[in-house]
Amino acid sequence: MLSSYINAAVPSQQHYHLHLVGSQQVSPQALLHGISDAELLWRASMVPMRPGMPVRRTPKVAFMFLTVGPLPLAPLWERFFKGHEDRYSIYVHALPSYEPTEQPSSVFFGRHILSREVKWGDITMNDAERRLLANALLDFENERFILLSESCAPLWNFTFTYDYLMNSRESFVGAFDDPGPVGRGRYDPGMAPEVTIEQWRKGAQWFEVNRELAVYIVSDVKYYEKFKRFCTGICYVDEHYIPTMMFVEFRDKISMRSVTAVDWSRGGWHPGSFGRDDAEGFYQRVRNDRSCLYNGKPDNVCYLFARKFRPESLESLLRFASLRKLKLL
Repeated sequence: MLSSYINAAVPSQQHYHLHLVGSQQVSPQALLHGISDAELLWRASMVPMRPGMPVRRTPKVAFMFLTVGPLPLAPLWERFFKGHEDRYSIYVHALPSYEPTEQPSSVFFGRHILSREVKWGDITMNDAERRLLANALLDFENERFILLSESCAPLWNFTFTYDYLMNSRESFVGAFDDPGPVGRGRYDPGMAPEVTIEQWRKGAQWFEVNRELAVYIVSDVKYYEKFKRFCTGICYVDEHYIPTMMFVEFRDKISMRSVTAVDWSRGGWHPGSFGRDDAEGFYQRVRNDRSCLYNGKPDNVCYLFARKFRPESLESLLRFASLRKLKLL
């Protein structure tokens, strides 16, 4: 069944636009270096009050990679991004102990933000997500924000992916009501009145949101402390915090589905992973899924990304990507 992480973005190696803070223009390098999470979230929560940008620009998609360490599928992503430098930004949150090894020619060079320790299923996972969003929000050209992992692979070429996101009237956040023990069974009455059991939702953490929703997520003080206190242990807060908050506040603005596919058909606590021998089959199967709506209508494409691909799947994925008829190049 398919279902649907500031050394702040060290900007010295690449070109970055200046960001407006109050009445001043401050470079990201001066703005972010060494500041606390609290100040980062505060800065990112600011929004311009006057509509319209004073300069002509191309809106960008912020690709935010939440990783343990290296990006084993980087060669595939390099191919995906090539030639589209004005339409994307990249942010990488790895464990603090990881030392980046990307070369200056890589699109990932200098894109690691200042990170903190992250524990699976813990609120620190949401902290990392908000840290990524906050860094990305400081670039006013970023309009869409997609969270990815080191095991994610793109399913289509950049142009198709960009147009799909930019033309969507909704953000892609999975949020569903699970009446069983791993859904409503995780609800704590202490969540009320902010969240009732009828509002409690579950979903994949791999979200995609527009700027309005991204600003809300980094600005939130209403729900965060509740989830930090009452969604612990086997509650796995990263599966509930953003899905529930988005459902309560923006249910008419989210699609209730993710654009990142995973395979839960094998059972267990984690989705299936794919390597050299079975990566291509899963890849094709996800690309052929048509069981969804896009802007309210049935569509031929449901997913833009898929996971979990093991490092040994790279050769197979690169070979598959080289088939021009599949629109990945």
